[in-house]
Amino acid sequence: MTLIVFPAIDLKGGNVVRLSEGDMDSATIYGNDPVAQAMAFAEDGAQHLHMVDLDGAFAGRSVNGDVVRAVVEAFPGHVQLGGGIRDRAAIDGWFDAGVARLVIGTAALENPDLVREAARDFPGGIVVAVDAKDGMVATRGWADVSDVAVEDMARRFEDAGVASLLFTDVGRDGLLKGCNVQATVDLARAVDIPVIASGGVSGIGDIHMLALYARDGIEGVITGRALYDGRLDLATAIAVAEAGA
Repeated sequence: MTLIVFPAIDLKGGNVVRLSEGDMDSATIYGNDPVAQAMAFAEDGAQHLHMVDLDGAFAGRSVNGDVVRAVVEAFPGHVQLGGGIRDRAAIDGWFDAGVARLVIGTAALENPDLVREAARDFPGGIVVAVDAKDGMVATRGWADVSDVAVEDMARRFEDAGVASLLFTDVGRDGLLKGCNVQATVDLARAVDIPVIASGGVSGIGDIHMLALYARDGIEGVITGRALYDGRLDLATAIAVAEAGA
C-alpha cells in the first residue's frame, strides 16, 4: 500500500487560506487563484487534491461552489471535497460535477443513514471525516464538540462501504506541530477502514513516519500550511511516500 499525498486547498471567500485549529478568524491568505494553485500542485506530481469549502462547512451548504467546479475541471487528477455536504442533493450534485470523493463529517454524526446510502450508491466515493478534539468528535467546522469518541464514530461505518476515514487532530491543524502519528495509527489499527492523516504536518519527517505505517492502514496524508510556508516540498513528499519510507 502506497501512501497518497493530498495537497490541500482550503477556500474562504474564494481565496486559498489556512486556518489554525479550525478558527475562521485566524485565516492566513496564501493566494486568490485556486485554479492556479491546483495546477502548480499538479506540476509537482500531485495526482490527488484535497479541497475544503470552509465557508460551506460553517454555512452547511456550498458557498465556494463555482471555484470548486473550476478546479475540478482544470485539475488532471482526482479531487476530494469536503465542507458543508449534508444532504443527498449536494452529494449527487458534486459527483455529477466530477468530484472523485466527498468528505462528510457533520452529517455522518447526525445522519449516518445518509452516509450509508451514499456509500452504497457511489462505491469508493465517500470519506467519513473524524475530526477530534481531545479524543471526541468535533462537528460544524469544528465549532462544536460532541460526546462521541473518535473510535466509536469510526466503528459505526465499518460495514457501510465507505472508502476511508479522514482523521484530523484539530488541536494541531495549521500549527506545524507535527502530525499526531500515534493517534492516527491507533485508529487505523482499531478499524477495518483505511485512514487518511490530517492536521499538523510540519515537514518531510511526518511523511517518512506515516509511510512506514501504510501497511497498518494509513492510506494518505493531507498537507497544507507546510507546503505554503515552504517547509515541505511536494515533489519530494510524493517521492518519499511512493518509496514507502
